[in-house]
Amino acid sequence: MSVTCSGSFPDLLCGEDSGIFTGESSPACSSSDLESSASIEESIAGFIEDERNFVPGFDYLTRFQTQSLDASAREESVAWILKVQAYYNFLPLTSYLSVNYMDRFLYSRRLPDNNGWPWQLLSVACLSLAAKMEETAVPSLLDLQVEGAKYIFETKTIRRMELLVLSVLDWRLRSVTPFSFIDFFACKLDPTGTFMGFLISRATKIILSNIQEASFLEYRPSSIAAAAILCAANEIPNLSLVNPEHAESWCDGLSKEKIISCYRLMQRLVLNDSRRKQPKVIPQLRVTIRARMRSPCDSSSSSSSSSSPTYKRRKLNNYLWVGDDKGGSE
Repeated sequence: MSVTCSGSFPDLLCGEDSGIFTGESSPACSSSDLESSASIEESIAGFIEDERNFVPGFDYLTRFQTQSLDASAREESVAWILKVQAYYNFLPLTSYLSVNYMDRFLYSRRLPDNNGWPWQLLSVACLSLAAKMEETAVPSLLDLQVEGAKYIFETKTIRRMELLVLSVLDWRLRSVTPFSFIDFFACKLDPTGTFMGFLISRATKIILSNIQEASFLEYRPSSIAAAAILCAANEIPNLSLVNPEHAESWCDGLSKEKIISCYRLMQRLVLNDSRRKQPKVIPQLRVTIRARMRSPCDSSSSSSSSSSPTYKRRKLNNYLWVGDDKGGSE
């Protein structure tokens, strides 16, 4: 759900196809666009009103801070999602939705603490669902498990996990994300459209570089989008003096305090200190585990490749397959 300053304004629900993620320059805001600005701002205000329904609860971040949830496991899962996104050249929205589904699921359901494979299974299922929502060409469930995946799951196992995720999310996959706002905010910041292409492209990279950081779970998508656009503007001399406090005026419902707080956090973590780069695509061996699970709920075919010295190893079709002669165990 995104809008642009082009003629696609009326088609709000199909704005994902407008090419805003390609980094190409966007046209300037036309007079016809400006004439309909009131209805557009009303639609954006509706997104702001609805966004609270597509994020985890307010105490989700606290669970990581108190170590009730494993922040390092989440960071590792998000890093893997970003690697696969880069590997297949998925849309940025696809990776963001994947993480959004994962966070919303974790807020409602607790994963078993079992050597990390539940996190991997959840990551694959959420990425698969997001890809089906946004991509025109989706790899098979087996081919999706690349880029350092520690466990390889059977198709039927992933599909069962997908159904569980859908059930927990109440089938609400069309989420409000920062990408629902960034082109509109870019138009507000640069009405002439001179720098819109750069603003949108740079803000997109900033948003993706931050989704691993649990601290940003405190902020809603609109605040993240506004902060990212402001950070991108800092790199343009003509826009670098924009006052972040003015961002609140871009649309009704925006929180000045949250935008400024998020903006400062982005500056510190991304622009001034530890700017993260897009994940490198490094070919990895695919490892699969054939194991008999102890219960239907644990019906993954995966197990750690180093969990038993009795494993027989054999190379087949350039992949390393690990089998347990004794039927395997978790």
